[in-house]
Amino acid sequence: MLPNVPSDTRAEKPLARRNAAVALACGIGLAGMVGAAYAAVPLYKAFCQLTGFDGATRKADAAPDKVLKRSLTVRFDANVRDMPWTFRPSQVSQEIRIGATGLAFYKVTNFGKTAITGRASYNVVPEQAGPYFQKLECFCFNDQTIQPGQTVEFPVVYFIDPEYATDFETKGKPEVTLSYTFFPVESQQASAPATPSPLGGAAKAGL
Repeated sequence: MLPNVPSDTRAEKPLARRNAAVALACGIGLAGMVGAAYAAVPLYKAFCQLTGFDGATRKADAAPDKVLKRSLTVRFDANVRDMPWTFRPSQVSQEIRIGATGLAFYKVTNFGKTAITGRASYNVVPEQAGPYFQKLECFCFNDQTIQPGQTVEFPVVYFIDPEYATDFETKGKPEVTLSYTFFPVESQQASAPATPSPLGGAAKAGL
């Protein structure tokens, strides 16, 4: 004979198990969404830099073998977020022929009391120019550690791909703006600081 257990108590057990299963599923789903959100940021950035989507400039292996007669105005912009740095372009603008290699400079000074490591994000305006604005050398390819009171001038070697002149979204646009924003790197490497090299990398000890 079954013990005299109230019917409402027997009904509560499967309900509690269902509630626990639903809570577990929701927790797993939430963790998955949070993980996907964090993963989406570097994946989206990598996608933009690979394709030039959303105005992201691209890294090139070699300059084009064709230089057009048409020239463009390239303007330069610099910004800093949450860092005691001044960061500015050494030139306001440059005139460059499409396909020719250009050289521009940006200057950074660390006014903080400690060495700080930063990384520069970048894009161009109009965003349709992103696939055609390509860089051969740039300080933005690596993290940069600047010592307290130090001023560093970084070069950017770039070109505008000749296809810029034939794309219907860009062929009528006479200028582009290259913009950088320096952000602090969360895992600061100031304990083993590196001196920036002329092309934006870390200089090797003893050189």
